[in-house]
Amino acid sequence: MENVKYFLIIGYGNQLRGDDGIGQEVARLVEEWEKPNVRSRSVHQLTPEIAEELTHFDYAIFVDASITGEVLEVSPLTPDDSETVVNLGHSINPRSLLSLAKTLYEYTPQAWLVAVPGDNFDLGDRLSPTGEEGVNHALTQIQMLIDTYSNTRPNEDSN
Repeated sequence: MENVKYFLIIGYGNQLRGDDGIGQEVARLVEEWEKPNVRSRSVHQLTPEIAEELTHFDYAIFVDASITGEVLEVSPLTPDDSETVVNLGHSINPRSLLSLAKTLYEYTPQAWLVAVPGDNFDLGDRLSPTGEEGVNHALTQIQMLIDTYSNTRPNEDSN
């Protein structure tokens, strides 16, 4: 019997600040793939309420725009063990969200951050050419992660 792996793609950022909307655009496009083992969420910001949802997935891929990077980066994420539930605010980062899931539910999915370079973060709802290119690269990387980790058995997973 095949062991199906489930993925949650969370794209976040402000769609009214140009390339800051890259994460949400990636999540929207992933949703169009209509893969039965992939769920996509497009959110303005990460909030503590997402921690419970993470517990239903084997893998989580966070997608956000990067102001400082010039190339797309895919980085493994682990819970931030220095973060406590008391210190969490209304908006949090991916590592803090994983830490919250670990603290409250004793589970975290294997996770990555896909940081997509952008160069226009001014007011506006359009992506720059750099942002559009980054979206395409992010989709390719996400597809590669899904293909790679969909075919693993328990205990074969690695960061």
